[in-house]
Amino acid sequence: MKLIAISVGKPRTVKNELGEELRSGIFKNQVTEAYLTKDGFDNDGVADLKHHGGLDRAVCMYSVEHYRSWSKEFRMDFPVSAIGENLLVENMLEENIHIGDRFSIGEAIIEVTQGRIPCNTINQRTGIKPLMKRMIETGHTGYLCRVIKEGRITNTDRIERIFEHPEKVTVSYAHSIYFYQKDSKEGIENILKVDELADEWRVKLEKMLSKIG
Repeated sequence: MKLIAISVGKPRTVKNELGEELRSGIFKNQVTEAYLTKDGFDNDGVADLKHHGGLDRAVCMYSVEHYRSWSKEFRMDFPVSAIGENLLVENMLEENIHIGDRFSIGEAIIEVTQGRIPCNTINQRTGIKPLMKRMIETGHTGYLCRVIKEGRITNTDRIERIFEHPEKVTVSYAHSIYFYQKDSKEGIENILKVDELADEWRVKLEKMLSKIG
């Protein structure tokens, strides 16, 4: 497991790759260090508070392996934080990371709460209209975390998994149930066993479960 880059940015209005104006916190700048609080990184933020941010979604992580794949598929270079992640990492793919896992990075400790649900802002940011759809199809969405311990993180810090959740519900598994197996009673119940699951996902999954009967 390796930390590749740290990126932060306040919401701002920027012209995207197509020349369209977009106000979002997805446009971030790479930094060598940043202080992480319960609410997220200092000098970082979101524009859409309904769908982004909050204690359960304080940190967004994404794998550099996915950028390499997207670069080949779409034949273009992707800059760091092209999809708005705070931490770009390596060897931390969704199929190997569990909801409830805890990681130490520098002075901080974070806990995985949910997979990321991509939104159309990603398409607007990159100018690639199929990207959001492809992220959902592949499950290469990244994931979100809450902050267990605040502290400073530098881009040379090691990432260490200090707790592996015993339920072993991977981000990939949760993604497949959430998007493609909405009628899987067993699958939904497996995810709901994880107490560390983000509240918003818990509410949505409980509604899905109630519809199954």
